[in-house]
Amino acid sequence: MIIVVDTREQRPFTFTCVDPVPTVEVATLKAGDYSLKGFENQVAVERKSLSDTFGTFGQGRARFERELERLSIMRFASVVIEADWDTIIRTPPARSKLLPKTVVRSIAAWQIRYGVHFTVCPNRAFAEKWTWILLSRFYQDITTGKIK
Repeated sequence: MIIVVDTREQRPFTFTCVDPVPTVEVATLKAGDYSLKGFENQVAVERKSLSDTFGTFGQGRARFERELERLSIMRFASVVIEADWDTIIRTPPARSKLLPKTVVRSIAAWQIRYGVHFTVCPNRAFAEKWTWILLSRFYQDITTGKIK
């Protein structure tokens, strides 16, 4: 299993939290920030920091919805946010004009409309580990025939 990281990912996960550390390659992905070699059109994980979440859901909304459309045709796609609900609601980025309730309601709507999973994580380290868990579970299930 080889993890593919998109060339445009600004702060990529290294997956050194996993033992043994997986092989990681950098390539251009059509959707998402992380995928698996050989399955780039079937699985993707999009990573968002707290500030990126507020920026993307606000000014970058139209572009992000196009990204969700690309993710929606995958067998599995997820957006992993490096912040928990409490942080999103109570401590939004200082310069953001976007209301936290807009973020919360957008996540609910987009999960329903696009079928893309959203996971909020307590911090970046947890988000990295969760991304690994999602990708490794997809790989295990697809290679053993548990998903077709």
